[in-house]
Amino acid sequence: MSVVREVSPDGQKLTISVKGRFDFDRYQEFRESYEGLSRKPESIVVDLKDATYLDSSALGMLLLLRDHAGGDHSDVRVVNSSCDVRKIFAISNFDKLFHIS
Repeated sequence: MSVVREVSPDGQKLTISVKGRFDFDRYQEFRESYEGLSRKPESIVVDLKDATYLDSSALGMLLLLRDHAGGDHSDVRVVNSSCDVRKIFAISNFDKLFHIS
């Protein structure tokens, strides 16, 4: 699997790890990683440590995740992003919408 979900034992934190290409081919897998949970987590972490590529559809998927999590009131973090990916986030103003590290 290219998208792996892990829910903390208390259900408060969801971690979504993306491996390989983060593009439109991951859409269904990514969406299923956060939809249909029995309990809505308080925080969501998207781990890009093993992501090798990110395109504009990935940015759209992150926006859909943010909306699903509660929009401006959500706690969605993007972690382990490469320097190049952080530049993409800064250019697209995603650093204003997400906690990015």
